[in-house]
Amino acid sequence: MTILWAIIAGLIIGLLAKLVVPGRNPIPLWATVLIGIVGGLLGNGLAGVLNVADTNGIDWIRHLLQIGVAAVLIAVVTPLWSRRRV
Repeated sequence: MTILWAIIAGLIIGLLAKLVVPGRNPIPLWATVLIGIVGGLLGNGLAGVLNVADTNGIDWIRHLLQIGVAAVLIAVVTPLWSRRRV
């Protein structure tokens, strides 16, 4: 079940990150999910370092960090993906 939740969270985080990054993002869905999973894991780690991983209620800061890291990864991967496809 942990893997299934990681895939679902990666999909949500990746799609939200694609919405944040301006312009066209020709990255396929499978890459978006992978980037979302990596962004979620790195965002969790960053939240732990900043000591905001566990708060009362919804962990908004942790979720924003996850989406932010995934958005940076999408911004880095998009030009590489576009160059590869040409």
